[in-house]
Amino acid sequence: MFDVLFSSLGQLFTVPHMLYMVVGVLIGLIVGIIPGLGGIAGMSLLLPFLYGMEPSVALGMLMGLVAVIPTGDTFASVLLGIPGSSASQATVVDGFALAKKGQAARALSSAFLSSMIGGLLGAVVLTAFILIARPVVLSFSSSELFMLTLLGLSMVAVLSGKDVFKGIAACGVGLLVGTIGMAPATGEFRLPLEIDYLYDGLPLVVVGLGIFALPEIIDLLVKRGAIAEQPCHLGKGWKEGIKDVAKRPGLVARCAGIGSLMGTIPGLAGSVVDWLTYGHAVQSAKDKSQFGKGDIRGVIAPESANNACACGAMVPTLLFGIPGSGTAAVFLGGLLLLGLQPGVSMLETNLDLTYTIIWSLALANILGAALCLGLARPVASLTRVPFVILAPLITILILFAAYQATRSLGDLFALGIIGAIGVLFKQANWSRPAFLIGFVLAPGAEAYFYQAAQFQGAEAFMRPGVLIIGALIAASLLLPPLRSYLKKRRQADESATHELQEDVAPLALGVIDVALLGSLLAVAGYMWWAFADLSMLGGIMPRLAIAIIVAACVLEIVRTVIKPMKWQIQTLSQQLLWVAGFFALIGSVMVLGFLFAAAVFCLGFLLVVARMKPVAAVGLSAGVTLFLMGMAHMLTLNYPTGMLAGL
Repeated sequence: MFDVLFSSLGQLFTVPHMLYMVVGVLIGLIVGIIPGLGGIAGMSLLLPFLYGMEPSVALGMLMGLVAVIPTGDTFASVLLGIPGSSASQATVVDGFALAKKGQAARALSSAFLSSMIGGLLGAVVLTAFILIARPVVLSFSSSELFMLTLLGLSMVAVLSGKDVFKGIAACGVGLLVGTIGMAPATGEFRLPLEIDYLYDGLPLVVVGLGIFALPEIIDLLVKRGAIAEQPCHLGKGWKEGIKDVAKRPGLVARCAGIGSLMGTIPGLAGSVVDWLTYGHAVQSAKDKSQFGKGDIRGVIAPESANNACACGAMVPTLLFGIPGSGTAAVFLGGLLLLGLQPGVSMLETNLDLTYTIIWSLALANILGAALCLGLARPVASLTRVPFVILAPLITILILFAAYQATRSLGDLFALGIIGAIGVLFKQANWSRPAFLIGFVLAPGAEAYFYQAAQFQGAEAFMRPGVLIIGALIAASLLLPPLRSYLKKRRQADESATHELQEDVAPLALGVIDVALLGSLLAVAGYMWWAFADLSMLGGIMPRLAIAIIVAACVLEIVRTVIKPMKWQIQTLSQQLLWVAGFFALIGSVMVLGFLFAAAVFCLGFLLVVARMKPVAAVGLSAGVTLFLMGMAHMLTLNYPTGMLAGL
């Protein structure tokens, strides 16, 4: 075995293999930097070029792309507050907050180094799993997978801080939105408004961009400044980021281990792993006060996990032909195009190619991190550009990313509606990560629960693995409040410190809070009535989500009545104007067509709002239009032509 391992290392450093791997790395960086594309689109771009290629060379190109996309997508997450892909949503929370503090280079360098280390550890785990993975992967039944989704949901309480009931209510809304579409157990369609677009549910790309990206764009437009509120000291920042990672080897190793193991389980997406590791970073920290405000640990944890997860997803793909992720599913098609059959043959007749894949993953992670570190200095300078110049370009980029999710105009309207919800949540300090966690986990939780109940009955929840994961869930929920209680007791014994006085400060409540609580209770009542005709299995998850929303809202109301309450001024007028403007842009797309509306919007915004010189405004608008045309050609994407095209 070891002779094959090292002979495949020799194959790695041949000129054709290295050349095509670098091509894959560069394409992966470009795809990663463009928000919303992700590994599926990038891998799809490469598949047509695989015909007739030598398998070892083609695998180098594919692995270069797979390894680097989770690294490149960090640029958009940190610099623009836009999730570069579904696997970089958790990075936005603290990464973008650091960028607004002028520490973009620090966040980027720590993210890239963490990604590289996570990818290398993932490659090591993949090597070990080649021999021992079969019994481990097959030991996970639907009941264990269901408990893992509950473990992800348990992180909501950790991520919500003091506003725990608001966080739980937001998670319930995410769960409810995630149940839209067909019930996996019965095939019933849960469409309270009978909209055809919702038959397949809402795409994750649209929800992720709407809940995070649009609120940040609107917030920065209201402030009318650069992304960074403080100057970004780039020369110091990237070195500081490397030191941040070096100071936390335990956190990097733990999160990379979690990412590798979770990646081996088919169906658990990178976004779930990201939130799990982010929650672990919060939970294991002694000082949690800076999470969500710019804590470097909130960048290191998910970035250590996502590259490792990409490596872990190769385990079921190579050994069983079961794709561990969407990207791995397209990679599986690439293997078949090359004449390679996943399964036992990959360990017997093609063991050398299997190890070539592993070595390629490891080297591509190093190359990708080195390239990104080299780009960190010039790219991070974007945070000093007045955001009013970047806003139209980013907005069109978001529209493009959302539209290519299902290539329907409904994607744009869904983006606007979720974005409006995100604006309300941001202004009222409701947890947007909690909403996204609920949305991501809803389909898997429902499907796994149904499968466990159908195939195993009551015994499904008495299995050793289920009990172990249940104990972890209980620990994640009980240990933080217990630790907080003991800390308060200790402080009380030492005669109340300033920190204790802050902990018992009056709760804040504003007009948006009141509107959200009232609206959610009304929507919950309507949804309960709308889902009245569903069967028990088809309605169990939406009814559970409704119950969570109602219980959390009622408890929040009770808490504000019982405890001291401080009225908080929450402004919304300017934000609503920008939201209305976004819907006006969607309307212009319907009338004028996507390309023409995008060009006119960019030109008009840059001339009127940003007050740029006409030559520069025309140049930027033309660049955006050429980019959209190029992406349409590469992705065989047909943009909406508009109503006027038919006249």
